[in-house]
Amino acid sequence: MSISKGEHGTVRESLIQALHLILKADPALAEIVALTFRVSGIALLISAAVGIPLGAALGLRRFAGRRLLVSLLYTGMGFPPVVIGLIVYLLLSHNGPLGQWEAPFIPRLFTPSAMILAQTIISLPLVAGFTMAAVMGVDPLLRQQVLALGATQGQAVKAILSEARTGVIIALIAGFGSIISEVGAVMLVGGNIEHRTRVLTTAIVLETSKGNFELAMALGIILLGLSFLVNVALVYLQGRAIRE
Repeated sequence: MSISKGEHGTVRESLIQALHLILKADPALAEIVALTFRVSGIALLISAAVGIPLGAALGLRRFAGRRLLVSLLYTGMGFPPVVIGLIVYLLLSHNGPLGQWEAPFIPRLFTPSAMILAQTIISLPLVAGFTMAAVMGVDPLLRQQVLALGATQGQAVKAILSEARTGVIIALIAGFGSIISEVGAVMLVGGNIEHRTRVLTTAIVLETSKGNFELAMALGIILLGLSFLVNVALVYLQGRAIRE
C-alpha cells in the first residue's frame, strides 16, 4: 500500500511535533516517563534482591527438588506476560484470594503497587535464570580455593558472584528490558489511569487509539531510546565477558 503525499506530510509533521514535545520536556510526557521508571525500577530492585540469591543458590547447591525449581524457572522465563497480568488480576480482584484481605502489604488493583507486583513476577525468572547460568559458568575450583584460604561460605559466595559479575549485570539488563517494554500485564492490573497508572507502553496504545500521534510518537521514541541503550549495554557486557 502506497502512502499519499498528504499522509507523508502528516507523519512528518507528527514526528516534528513529537521531537518538540521531548525537547521542551512536556509535563504530561515527563509524568509518564517518571512513573515508568518508578514502577520498573522498584520491580527490578525487588527482582534483584530475590533473584540474584536464588540464582546463586541454584547454581551452587545440589538439593532435592532442584530440577523442579530450575524447570519452573525456565518456564517462567518464557511465560507470556499478559497471562501473568491475568493471574495477578485474579489474585487481587475483589473475589480473589488476596483481594479479600485488608492488609497494607497487599497491593490493590489499578495502583502502581499492582503493576510493580506484575513486573516483578515477569522479571524475577530472568534475573534468577541468568544469574544461575553465570554462577554455573565460574570455575568450580574457585570456591574450594577460597574456602581453603579460610573464607566462610558467605564470603565464598561473594567471591563467586564477583567473578560472575558480568553475567549478573546482564541478568539485570535482561530483566529491565523485559518489563520496560511490557504492555499487557500492566494494562490489566493498572488500568492505564491518567496521573495514576499510565506508563510508556500503555500510554502509546491509548494515545494512538485517540489519534494523538504526536504524543504517541514522542513516547515511542523515548521507549525505543531506552530499549536501544539497554541493548547497547548488553552487547558491550557480552563482548567484555568474552574478552575476559
